[in-house]
Amino acid sequence: MSKTKVTLAIAASYFIFAILLNSVGTVILQAINTLGVSKTEASVLEGFKDLSIAVMSFIVASFIPRLGYKLAMLGALTIVALACVSTALISDFYVFKILFAAIGCGFAVVKVSVYSIIGQVTDDANSHSSLLNTIEGIFMVGVLSGYWIFTAFIDPSDSTAWLNVYYLLAALTLIVIASVIAAPIKPAIVSKTKRSSWYDFIAMLKLTYQPLVLIFIISAFLYVLIEQGVGTWLPTFNNEVLKLPVAISIQLASIFAAALALGRLVAGQVLKHINWFDVLCSCLVAMAGLILITLPLTENITGNNVTSLFDAPLAAFVLPLIGFFMAPIYPVLNSVMLSALEKHRHAAMTGLIVVFSALGGTTGSIITGYVFEHFSGQHAFYLSLVPISLIFISVIFFKKRTDAISQHATTA
Repeated sequence: MSKTKVTLAIAASYFIFAILLNSVGTVILQAINTLGVSKTEASVLEGFKDLSIAVMSFIVASFIPRLGYKLAMLGALTIVALACVSTALISDFYVFKILFAAIGCGFAVVKVSVYSIIGQVTDDANSHSSLLNTIEGIFMVGVLSGYWIFTAFIDPSDSTAWLNVYYLLAALTLIVIASVIAAPIKPAIVSKTKRSSWYDFIAMLKLTYQPLVLIFIISAFLYVLIEQGVGTWLPTFNNEVLKLPVAISIQLASIFAAALALGRLVAGQVLKHINWFDVLCSCLVAMAGLILITLPLTENITGNNVTSLFDAPLAAFVLPLIGFFMAPIYPVLNSVMLSALEKHRHAAMTGLIVVFSALGGTTGSIITGYVFEHFSGQHAFYLSLVPISLIFISVIFFKKRTDAISQHATTA
């Protein structure tokens, strides 16, 4: 029973953060439409979220065990609940910056805590992997739910009605807080060997001297740049380029998240039979092909008489499917990189992944927002062909380096 309570608490925490973290695309669209914010200004919200996660992950990693996982999670959830209520009460763009900074910091705390708590409630590697996959699956359910929760509060006759969603999200966060309080989460085991955050930071930086690591972090940066650039701006693209109503624009963007989830499930099976390099190259070619085929279909759309999902043009359903081909790239690169690295360097490598993923997401959103505003939505999405081409080149170098390491390990 106690394990069930703990599992429910960490699953509920992940679910609420999934909704909040992935609402940034919806909020950008609504900020442009209802708060009079430019696309370039709105694009910074991604940075407030991602950079907060990156910075906070370093600060809290060694501090949380001393504070205790339960107290840390309760503090993070309380701050997020207060930020949600403040956002609903003060309809100003600066509050959204504070909100996403709070969400980013809160998620960094919760993620470190949840990953550690999973070790407390599982007995072996298989059960650990099973629970971790279940929690990540619940995260994806939260992502998909978020699109539909936000659209339920959109009222074309009342431009600020959508802000009421934050009262609901604050209430849901309070329920999560109650589940964490009820869960018998054990105190953390504090390591007797005390290492400063500065030591960990230096260890992380030293890794970048390795050519393989350098190629990897460039690839990871470029991948997240594409994923966040497309995913975050898809609702705005649907609304302004495809001329769809706001609610339908957001609902159709959920196809991207669903395609991403399905792609990872399918890739898990495909990679058992096909080499990772062949899978990634095929996916990158498919992504480029989908962009080149679909974007011409988005030209000169009038958007007349679109009242339901079924009235939307074909491009609105096809373009988000890029998520299916995008899905395996990031997990596979991470897996191959960590497999090629000594185990004692995994923590430092994970730190690099967090930092460069955050930088990639922030950069992708800002570049996409700028091009969208000063040129067009089509130009913004065509631009993703550049990082796709660069990833293709970096994956080739990545393959050569990992093969060289494998051969060296075999002959040694």
